Amino acid sequence: MAQSSSKGANYLEEINSWKEDIKKQAEELVLKTFPRKTLELHQLFTSPKFNIKHLSAIKTDINIPVPDYPYVKDVSSISNNHDGESPSKSQSKKRKYLAISKDDDLKNDAGSRVLVLPYGSVPCNKNIVALIDIVKPLIRQLVEDSNLLKMWILFLIPRIEDGNNFGVSIQEDTLGEIRTVEAEASAYFDQMSRYFLGRAKIVTKIAKYPHVEDFRRNVEEIDEKEFLSLRLIVAELRNHYASLHDIVTKNLEKIKLPRTSNTSTMY
Repeated sequence: MAQSSSKGANYLEEINSWKEDIKKQAEELVLKTFPRKTLELHQLFTSPKFNIKHLSAIKTDINIPVPDYPYVKDVSSISNNHDGESPSKSQSKKRKYLAISKDDDLKNDAGSRVLVLPYGSVPCNKNIVALIDIVKPLIRQLVEDSNLLKMWILFLIPRIEDGNNFGVSIQEDTLGEIRTVEAEASAYFDQMSRYFLGRAKIVTKIAKYPHVEDFRRNVEEIDEKEFLSLRLIVAELRNHYASLHDIVTKNLEKIKLPRTSNTSTMY
């Protein structure tokens, strides 16, 4: 029993020490790191990488050439094989063959058979990938900072009592704002994965239907849209850091000490 109680005391000491570390890290985060991150993100937002005037500069070659001759079904052999038949019967068979072939293509959405691309694999848009490699660590850092800030406020919330809860309501409102920032930052990861998936589907369409120019233009539109989305994400990350710093510093006294020990004097 004595040994188990000593272990329990050690666990409590470690937990309390961990809580104190979080409190110190969170205060330094709010007072020093958040202003610095806000300025760094503003500089990134105004940098040439995220301020391209002509969006056509970010497009890249898809590396799928247009074949010289489109793939068509050869129906000349049908007429050659039916020289003895009347012209009307031969034309009827050709029309029937074309109708069946057309129906099969529409039903199966077969397109052109793609076994291997002549110039190798289709690359990603290197300009967009370079920007994603810059933005993704910033998103992850905001999620981790928000989580640390959330734990700090949770540890500062006092026990539940009647009355004198104005400071606690400030803590809860601030906590709600932090959770909103954390959720929005996490959603940015899904946006990036959806970009690659959507672009890949259109590239496969280009491989199957290389003569359709609309698919190629659609890839360019997707790349331009992703560039604008990444630029907006950088602006939102900057705004999140600035807003969290503002709301916490304005209410820092009430967040750290939600209830005062002195009671108001009644007259």
